[in-house]
Amino acid sequence: MSAAAPVQAATAASTLYLIDASMYVFRAWHSMPNVFFDTGGEPVNAVHGFARFLLDFLERTRASHAVAAFDIALTSSFRNAIYPAYKANRDPAPPELKRQFEHCRALAAAFGLTVLADAAYEADDLIGSVLQAAHGHGLRAVIVSADKDFGQLLLNGAEQWDYARGQRWGAAGVPARLGVEAHQVVDYLALTGDAIDNIPGVPGIGPKGAAALLAHFGDLETLLARIDEVPFLRVRGAASMAARLRTHADQARLCQQLARIALDAPVPRHPDGLQRQAPDRTALDALFERFRFGPLTRTRALKILQPEVAA
Repeated sequence: MSAAAPVQAATAASTLYLIDASMYVFRAWHSMPNVFFDTGGEPVNAVHGFARFLLDFLERTRASHAVAAFDIALTSSFRNAIYPAYKANRDPAPPELKRQFEHCRALAAAFGLTVLADAAYEADDLIGSVLQAAHGHGLRAVIVSADKDFGQLLLNGAEQWDYARGQRWGAAGVPARLGVEAHQVVDYLALTGDAIDNIPGVPGIGPKGAAALLAHFGDLETLLARIDEVPFLRVRGAASMAARLRTHADQARLCQQLARIALDAPVPRHPDGLQRQAPDRTALDALFERFRFGPLTRTRALKILQPEVAA
């Protein structure tokens, strides 16, 4: 099988799967026992867990178009230039996990997926940019992730799939999860902040307050332009929220920039560049040997990674 041969051309029924790959590497790292080692004696538990996820995913979907987006921009993304404290609360990955991220990227590529990683853009941005570029090319888009930030991308028919929980939703499912509409997610995060990414938001405004403000005013700029109306809302703590918004208006706008997923990252701009390729057997055999995959996993992989897949 040639590594350059596409699995299948795009059709009107094709689905483009956009995998938040780093999330599933982290999950594998935390869930897989530390009993897997490569031929050099280095731990590869995350690699084995990630391989199981990918094989299960491909077996279930038979995806013709699949992207695996990885984070390598923990401290070097364009957001750090805007706000140096962005993600400063995160400890760097230990060396044994950092090595495994590299292995997981190699494995995903050998499986035939389009692998994306960029020093200036995070996986969210790469996924958002592919989604933007692929819109209008006859592909249904499904973001494979549990990250709430992706709610802002669930427009134009895109869906999100929390693979571990088996839950899928589109824009209509965002309010039940965040209390705001999909197009309000960025402004919601600008107000509430995001502790995981060290985005401060507006102090004292939590999820319920942010949802109530956006339900009344629609968006952040309208809210800031009409702060004088906030104290008169029938919302608990309205007067206090108005004072905080006046004090932290610029911070809210900064947080809005940080929370918005970029749509202009350097990614393939045509579905032809997103097609899953036939597996690279030479690379696969080398990786299977290096990471000491067992015969059952190897047989399963070669059975699943066939070029004849459905859309």
